Formats: sequence, C-alpha cells, structure tokens
Amino acid sequence: MYRKRATKVIATLGPASSDEATIEALHREGVDVFRLNFSHGTHEDHAARLDAIRRVEERSGSPIGVLLDLQGPKLRVATFRDGFANVASGDTFFFDLDPQEGSDRRVCLPHPEIFAAAGVGDVLLVNDGLLRFKVVDATLTRLKTEVIVGGRISDRKGVNFPSARLPLPALSEKDRRDLEYGLKCGVDWIALSFVQRPEDLHEARMLIKGRAKLLAKIEKPAAIECIDEIIEAADAIMLARGDLGVELPPEDVPAIQKRVVKLCRIAGKPVVVATQMLESMVSSASPTRAEASDVATAVYDGVDAVMLSAESASGKYPIEAVSMMNRIIERTESDPSYRQLMRAMDQPESATTTDAIGAAIDTITGMLPVSATVTYTTSGMTALRVVRRRPVSRIVSLTPDQSVARQLCLSWGTSSLKTDDAVDVEDMVVKARAAAIRAGFGHPEKPILIAAGIPFGTPGSSNLLRIVWPS
Repeated sequence: MYRKRATKVIATLGPASSDEATIEALHREGVDVFRLNFSHGTHEDHAARLDAIRRVEERSGSPIGVLLDLQGPKLRVATFRDGFANVASGDTFFFDLDPQEGSDRRVCLPHPEIFAAAGVGDVLLVNDGLLRFKVVDATLTRLKTEVIVGGRISDRKGVNFPSARLPLPALSEKDRRDLEYGLKCGVDWIALSFVQRPEDLHEARMLIKGRAKLLAKIEKPAAIECIDEIIEAADAIMLARGDLGVELPPEDVPAIQKRVVKLCRIAGKPVVVATQMLESMVSSASPTRAEASDVATAVYDGVDAVMLSAESASGKYPIEAVSMMNRIIERTESDPSYRQLMRAMDQPESATTTDAIGAAIDTITGMLPVSATVTYTTSGMTALRVVRRRPVSRIVSLTPDQSVARQLCLSWGTSSLKTDDAVDVEDMVVKARAAAIRAGFGHPEKPILIAAGIPFGTPGSSNLLRIVWPS
C-alpha cells in the first residue's frame, strides 16, 4: 500500500486500537509506522500488537515500520496520607527524602539527584507543569519551596526539573528489559526518552547491536544545548513537544521545532514532530482549525513524519484521526508553495559520490518529467541521502533486507520494497521498472531514474545514476 504523499504518519497503538481489524484499518487510512508505547501495557500486550501488525503487513504487500518507545526514567513524588494535598500560591511546601506519607506541608521526593543539583531560585514543576514550586532553601535532604502556582498535588505525580542537567541514565532497568524484549520480537526503531547528551545514546546503541535504528526524543532543555551532537549520534530525531513544552516556555517551542527540523534535514536524518497534533480528536470527531494548521506547518517545514499519540491509542476516533492527518498532509503537499519551500532550503553537500548523485537527481527531476526515482540500497543510506534534498519525483527504495525496508517507512517520500539485489545492469533496469509500476508511480511516457552502486550489494558504493525512458 504505497502512499501518494511524502510525509509519513506514525500512530500509537493502545486500548482503542489493539485489535487486528483496527490496526488494518489504520494502515489502510494512512499509518506508515506503528508506535508501541512501553510506558503502558505489558510485554504480552505489545507482542500481540506486533504480531497483528506483521499479519497486516503480509496481506498488504508493503512493509510497515514498528517503533518501540521506551519509558525512560520517571521523576515522581511519593504518596500522601490522604492521597493528595491542596497547596495555594504563596504557601511554603517542603520536598524531602523522608519516606513517610506526605501532608499539605511536605512530601517525599525519592530522587537524591534532584537535591544534589537544586539551588535557590530553581523551579520544580509537578503534574505536567500545572503546579510550580520555587526553591528558597536547599540541602542534600530537603528543599524548602514557595508555591508559585498552586492546586491539588496527588500520589506519584510526575516532577520536572528544567533548570538542571540531572545525572540520571537515559536507560532505566525497566528500559533495559523492554529494549531486549522488543529487539527479540523484531521492532525496527527504538525511541530513547530522557536524552540530555549524546553520550546517552551510546549505551543504547551498544545494547541494540545493529538490530534496530535508534531515535532520540528531544524533550529536555539540556538536549537543545547539544542538539548538533545528538543529531550526529542518533539515526533519527523526535521532537516530543509535550514534555519539552512543560520544561520550556511555550513560546520557545515553535522556534526550537523549526531549528531542529532544519538541522536534521541538513544532516539527512529523519525528523518526527509529535504530541498534541490533533489532540481534540481524542474526544471529538474533528480537529480544531489550529490543530490542522499545526500539522500543515510541520509538513511545510519538510519533516519526515508526524505522530499521533492519545488520538489513536486511547481516543474515541482513532481511524478518523489517521484519516484526517492523511488528508491534511495530502492537501498541504498539493499546495504549490510546498514545493517552493522544499527548494528554498539550501542543503550543503559532502564530497561523496552519494551526495553528488543526490544533487544530480534533484537537478534532473526539476528538468525532466521523471515519474519515479528508484534507489538500490543495502543499508538505507542511499535513500536517506537522496531524500534529504526533497526531490520532485517520488522515491522507490529497493533493498534485499526486510528490516531496512521497514526502517525506511519513517523516511520522507520513500516507498520501500524488499527485493533481491540486481545481478547486472540489465537486471537492475528490469527490477526498477517493475518496482515503479508496483508502487503506482510508473508512467508509459515518462522516464525513471535509477541510483545504485556497482558492484551490486556493496554498502556505501552508490556510484551509478541512469535515466531510463519507456521502451
């Protein structure tokens, strides 16, 4: 099932979308990659969803990507004597390491790292930033705070500490178990939460051992400070705007989004914009106009994919949300200004044959009525270097590796297909023509472009570009 649009759709599976019939409907309506959120559900739940995805994939005849999203370390307050406490602006409230149940004056915060890092003037955010506490005195065992924004604070609510880079590993023990389980099941992408520095990615990559691609979730201010290095260390980037918007002023998030998208496009790394894209469709059959504009803005920026979270996982209208996302993308990409914006961003090239071929493809597709560009790739790198320029023609990526075909489902404009490597140039042309027709991009009067490497099947050897006219 090959799409007529370039921007991809990721949808999260959950209670509202776990049965095979719904998964198939979601794929039919536009999902290219399914997200398994390991913050919720059991291993058995996720295994059943993955099995259903693979059966849908087999029936559809096209690869489907699967993204495992790790929970990451979670900072939470402990419990209260009554299950909650009400605090008012101006109150004094204490966070400490005392394990006794909390009251309207104090609560246990079982994270010594916060006490070690906190200083006077720092702000603690509780319950997704709905409550704010300013530190007025700090020791290694207790924080005295002034309530800046009050409300109800209840058992085990999440805590954010945006002003410090906490010495916490990105992988918890739960994450390690989830990671190994997901890799054994055969997921295609691993999303790493709580990334603060490029070193956070190194441990995960060592554990993955090449069995999946690694995506870094940008949700901490510390990550923005070293975003270039994180992009270099990751295979893809996700802007998790929900958590990022809690720890940063909301007015800062749009500019950060545009900056990170631009850096990823320059680097040739897939970039995903996520969180609250069609949030109202959790309970409504249609989105707000502002939400539709939000999705369109990401598409105009040239992101590789946009993502649905609660809309498809637990909302009342998961299929309608995917259909709406699909329609917004298609309408946006049909706007003439979309192509103008894609060409407006200058892409600095590296001195490699692959980038030279990518630049040539971009030039040729702007001059000739090319119906499709077919890339032969072993690792996926040829396709990624071609799509970074966002060429006019659609891209069909041929690979002998099914996992690579699934991983490319996250990449802009790429329809991936598993096929045997070509044995010679004539076989290459035959396979390329057949793939373009199968993907729905062949045209009896238009040429196709073929990018490949000789000798065939050698990773990183892209050195051939051929224009093939209909015979």
